[in-house]
Amino acid sequence: MKKVYIIKIGGNVIDDADALEKFLNDFSKIDEYKILVHGGGKPASELAKKLGVSQSMVNGRRITDAETLKIVTMVYAGLINKQLVATLQSKKINAIGLSGADLNMISAQKRPIIDIDYGFVGDVDDTGVNTEVLSTFIETGIVPVFSAITHDGKGQLLNTNADTMASALAVALSKKYKIQLNYCFEKKGVLKNILDENSVIKTMTKTEYLQLLKDGIISEGMIPKLDNAFSAIQKGVSAVFIAHSSDLLKTIQNEHAGTKLIN
Repeated sequence: MKKVYIIKIGGNVIDDADALEKFLNDFSKIDEYKILVHGGGKPASELAKKLGVSQSMVNGRRITDAETLKIVTMVYAGLINKQLVATLQSKKINAIGLSGADLNMISAQKRPIIDIDYGFVGDVDDTGVNTEVLSTFIETGIVPVFSAITHDGKGQLLNTNADTMASALAVALSKKYKIQLNYCFEKKGVLKNILDENSVIKTMTKTEYLQLLKDGIISEGMIPKLDNAFSAIQKGVSAVFIAHSSDLLKTIQNEHAGTKLIN
């Protein structure tokens, strides 16, 4: 079974030119099939502020009204996506920038209103992934670069958590390939003490995660990341790492880095 690396980049790495350059250099050195998924929260928030569009976050997830949807689509699927693709092309990686709407790659459902109205936020699962077209791309040497925008199949774009997208891609493709899912960001891994960069939790089970969540040690943006990661493992993904973007190749080369999630 061939291996595919699904790598999500986000956090402050997108905003740090040096860190992003190193990450993309390392990403370009991965010889096996690979897919890049990116977020881009800070530039979207900065543009929203300039345009006078107020922003709200709940449990690490952005409330997306109609105006915010326009902003995140412009920033995620436009500027950031195409900058990443252009940089990868300069490193001889034949990349293609995609949203979920392109070639019906990833469809989603608008999140139902229960306790909170998230607006135009899309929930996606592995059944919404067009694995046939995606497989054709990667097996012909094309590297897909996904922005965190999906669609509902009825003409409506949706803002979707990039961690969720990466997880959905990983689970869908795990039926055909051996999948390693990497979440790369600006921390060394999942930290036991957010103020101590060296308090990395080297391995974590679902039971340990739930206890840390209950104790308030894990919160905000790390919650959806870990929820998606453990869901991916339970649905057939071989390995999940959460690590600093500069440690990408260490996790690819089986050197211990960051936090490895296990059953």
